[in-house]
Amino acid sequence: MAACRGKVNSLLCLSRRLSTNPPGTQQTSQGSQPPVAREKRPWKDPTGSSVFLFPGQGSQFVGMGRGLVKYPKVKEMFSVAQKILGYDLLSLCLEGPEEELQKTVHCQPAVFVTSLAAVEKLNHENPKAIETCVAAAGFSVGEFAALVFSGAMNFSEALYAVKVRAEAMQEASELVPSGMLSVIGKPQAQYKYACLQAKEHCSSLGMQGPVCSVANYLFPDGRVIAGHQQALSFLQQNSRRLQFMRTKPLPVSGAFHTELMASATEPLRNVLRQVEVRRPEISVFSNVDGKRYMSESHVRRQLVKQLVSPVKWEQTLHEVYERTQGEKFPHTYEVGPGKQLGATLQKCNRKAFQMYAHVEVTAHEE
Repeated sequence: MAACRGKVNSLLCLSRRLSTNPPGTQQTSQGSQPPVAREKRPWKDPTGSSVFLFPGQGSQFVGMGRGLVKYPKVKEMFSVAQKILGYDLLSLCLEGPEEELQKTVHCQPAVFVTSLAAVEKLNHENPKAIETCVAAAGFSVGEFAALVFSGAMNFSEALYAVKVRAEAMQEASELVPSGMLSVIGKPQAQYKYACLQAKEHCSSLGMQGPVCSVANYLFPDGRVIAGHQQALSFLQQNSRRLQFMRTKPLPVSGAFHTELMASATEPLRNVLRQVEVRRPEISVFSNVDGKRYMSESHVRRQLVKQLVSPVKWEQTLHEVYERTQGEKFPHTYEVGPGKQLGATLQKCNRKAFQMYAHVEVTAHEE
């Protein structure tokens, strides 16, 4: 490998030396060499197949990973993570403290690694689920885990990209007071009009360029709205008039998936230029538009765009589970902490949810 230059390159060299094969690959005896590319999987009939859903930031909790560390590959993954991140991620996941795990810079790598560790558990308990997987989708940072599982990215390089992404998003969120608001609306609620009213209110207060927009499309009548704190306060105070049944601030540091994350795009773009990206070997769907990733350049482009674009999760689920009438639904596995994606699937597609299972990331006695 050519000599690495600069901080990014030196860390990427480190990650390549530490490289652990993506789930489902055979171990290689090449030592420091990157894992060999997997053979292309043959096309599979959707009947009897599986779909993996990878959670995002907000699903983390202290204790996650306790049911996974008994698998040898998982210990290796956390060991690699400690070298790339510079701190003991496993200890943070298992013991906390909670306020540290909740920080964007920590929880994104934590969710990423724990999710792929959950895949490793599933590989031991139900290898057929891995073999028959035809599609994957990840919520926000979960897309990186989906892409690693699909063979599009290497575990350690993707983790380094997640590290850069999380740090850049943390920095962007500290520039202005901003946040995210979970909203359940009545059928007649007009979310974009509500955001426009909130921005007009902020402008009347003398704010320059207020930001307020839908950041997550979760399920029918379920949204997350993000933007400047004054705009979100306006929405909460006027929720009844705006036909909102429930509003709840999310415990996050900034307005993710809005233009307030613009300063985070360049660091992520730079690191994605330097990591190896391949076309996914199974269908992986982008948060930006719910469509399948088609090429290496498409992956890089959409992952950057995702930072400042709403997560179209409801639309993604429609794409994943679209099928002709009478065709069976695949088994769905939520691989990672929390069961939020399962709850969302239930609201979007009850028939698909009947085939849903969650891979536990804690010990059974918990």
